[in-house]
Amino acid sequence: MTESLVVHVVDDEASVRDSLRWLLESVGLRVCTHADGEAFLAEYRPQTCGCVLLDIRMPGLSGIEVLERMAQDGRRVPVIVFTGHADVPLAVRAMRLGAFDFIEKPYSDSLLLERVQRALSMRRETRDREVALEETRRAYERLSARERQVLAGVLQGRPNKLIADDLSLSIKTIEVHRANLMQKMGAHSLADLIRRVVQAGIEP
Repeated sequence: MTESLVVHVVDDEASVRDSLRWLLESVGLRVCTHADGEAFLAEYRPQTCGCVLLDIRMPGLSGIEVLERMAQDGRRVPVIVFTGHADVPLAVRAMRLGAFDFIEKPYSDSLLLERVQRALSMRRETRDREVALEETRRAYERLSARERQVLAGVLQGRPNKLIADDLSLSIKTIEVHRANLMQKMGAHSLADLIRRVVQAGIEP
């Protein structure tokens, strides 16, 4: 994936947003800042989101409520929450809601950058897997009805001869369909084909 991921900063204090933008942009990261949870949720795009820096205590929609909304919508991106020394119960609740990590205020720039880079690394791996799974599903949609039948037989462990008998076709025809579906699915081996199909949740 060549498209860079965006770090979203959600904090009601303008000075905090500005300082975090400067820090993150100084190491070459793309940054988008939001003054409250509602603004973030309205502008958030999971496809390009790398991670979220989220203040746990904000007027209006709190950090916890933002996490709850994201969990309800199935938005699985790394969220790092900012907490104060007295916010241990909130930090625990945030982690249970799926937060990637939490940082206590005041924090050092080096600690923040280390946590952000770790979150971005995890997000890149996750997004690459999501893209690969979607490509597999699209490839399956391009299979002909007959190729899907052959694929079903392959996944059942049936040899070409038995698949040919099942479909009243010649072994040669099954071999052609099998070669075609392997190519369309981008699979290099039987094991690769099975792994792709199972991970993508495909059931011919």
